[in-house]
Amino acid sequence: MSIAHADLFKKIDQQGRVYFTDSPKGSGYRLIMRTPKKGSIAYKKFLVNRRQLSPLIRRQASQLKVDPALVLAVIHAESFYDKDAVSRAGAVGLMQLMPKTAERFGVSNRNDALQNIRGGVLYLRHLLELFNYDIRLVLAAYNAGESAVAKYGNQIPPYPETQQYVKKVVVYYQQYLSAKSSY
Repeated sequence: MSIAHADLFKKIDQQGRVYFTDSPKGSGYRLIMRTPKKGSIAYKKFLVNRRQLSPLIRRQASQLKVDPALVLAVIHAESFYDKDAVSRAGAVGLMQLMPKTAERFGVSNRNDALQNIRGGVLYLRHLLELFNYDIRLVLAAYNAGESAVAKYGNQIPPYPETQQYVKKVVVYYQQYLSAKSSY
């Protein structure tokens, strides 16, 4: 399976508009996220974690009637399969659950891989039903919150981070769909 690798750059122009890209053109961009390259220790850790966790992820997704490829894509984007990942905003684990989301979906220990996956999959299923299985809106809501998507008339919010997130996860999702037998 081929995995997309892209460093992420950010630029803020004179009007305060924020731009994200994986291929900066011109000046003013700064690197905000580096994707581990093939052969690096981080990439090897990603492969080992993905191989170990995929059966558990697929089982939870199937039991809860969510496409396993979607769950794998979200985990890939959220934590790079690092069960100990913690964001600056306080999101924890493979599916980067915030405290209120974890509580809402019955997760008492966000650091427990099984609970984290189960809570995240339950949240995805809720979003799939809420947004009529529109994957792009589901991903936007997973990133920015249900209320942000609703606020913009059930459209992807105009937040550069959310728009970039949706694009990235859709690419991962397509990759996992095309390689179903190998994950």
